Amino acid sequence: MDKLKQLESFVSVVARGSLTAAAKAEGVAPAIMGRRLDGLEERLGVKLLVRTTRRITLTHEGSAFLEDCQRLLADLANAEASVSAGGVKASGHLRITAPAGFGRRHVAPLVTKFREQHADVTISLNLNDRVLDLAGEGFDCAVRVGDLPDSSLVSVRMADNRRLCVATPRYLQTHGTPQHPGELSKFDCLTLSSEASQTRGWSFSIDGDVVYLRLGGAMDCSDGQVLHDWCLAGYGIAWRSTWEVEAEITAGRLVAVLEDFAAPPNGIYAVFPHRKHLPLRVRLWIDFLKQSFSEPAYWQSGART
Repeated sequence: MDKLKQLESFVSVVARGSLTAAAKAEGVAPAIMGRRLDGLEERLGVKLLVRTTRRITLTHEGSAFLEDCQRLLADLANAEASVSAGGVKASGHLRITAPAGFGRRHVAPLVTKFREQHADVTISLNLNDRVLDLAGEGFDCAVRVGDLPDSSLVSVRMADNRRLCVATPRYLQTHGTPQHPGELSKFDCLTLSSEASQTRGWSFSIDGDVVYLRLGGAMDCSDGQVLHDWCLAGYGIAWRSTWEVEAEITAGRLVAVLEDFAAPPNGIYAVFPHRKHLPLRVRLWIDFLKQSFSEPAYWQSGART
């Protein structure tokens, strides 16, 4: 008897709760399904299921074996899909989380493009600036920006992210251009308010050291998007991530200043609970992100704004 067919039948019977339902789904007689299970148990030398006329219950050994069978069958399906004539075919539900601002601009548009390529995948996108417990809250993958804390999570660096001082050409024409970070106190600096997370200030590389400057101005805000909008409107100099301003710099709407003093970049990462037995849909999503984010033209395009 086919060993794979025995495993598939075992998983199907447990999932559907009865021999009859599993047999109907496969289009065979219940007796055939029963013989497959008998053969599997005889081959393994253990009892996997307790079967009565009313219900089917997993034994302790059956519960442990079920998890291994599900993983094995999923891996087999992924391997077959990867070389099928129709190309890679992923399915199932994908749960993703990302920071709110970055997620709106750079993750949400890619979700729709990914769905166009993988129509059998359904997706839930959670935009949240809180660092979520991926495994505990049931997420398959997170996109995170910045330095990552040590953890048991697996991460893939997809792109560099730098912080730059930017302003509109008109603002710089009117007020001049700072030549050193120490001159910023003479300018209108658009900063995050004290209750926001950016507590250390703006960072710069000065004489080989990373230096943090606490700057202020006539206007501050707890929301980075508002600072971005104020900067585009010409109200001052803002310290923003390249993921937010690269397109405006390319288009000439903003000008980067003090680039020679920019601090070393941090990263944009895909983070997930474990590397082993990663579902095909998750692997394809991570590959899709990395391919998109690794292209310089992606960040220079204004299509997402």
